[in-house]
Amino acid sequence: MSDISVNSVLAQIRALSAQASTQQQKPAATQGGNDGFGTLMQGSVDRVNNAQNEATRMQKAFEMGDPNTDLSSVMLATTKAQVSFRSMVEVRNRVIAAYQDIMNMPL
Repeated sequence: MSDISVNSVLAQIRALSAQASTQQQKPAATQGGNDGFGTLMQGSVDRVNNAQNEATRMQKAFEMGDPNTDLSSVMLATTKAQVSFRSMVEVRNRVIAAYQDIMNMPL
């Protein structure tokens, strides 16, 4: 991985962490009350899905010759979708590894 993509992923993780900490500081009455890890993961999956759908839409528009779509914006959207997908997979792998560590702990 290049330094740019690593820095981008780190920046996204920090932004999500800051967002999560500000949501935790809100009183329970203003929160949905049902915000948990599953909701956070579902939101993350939805954002990755939206990024991939947008990249696909832009690719098709470029292939069809849309004058408002240039190659650089298509490549940028595709790269953003790839980076967000890879970071989501890495988070999933770390969560599974943590779960396995906990399950393998002696009692």
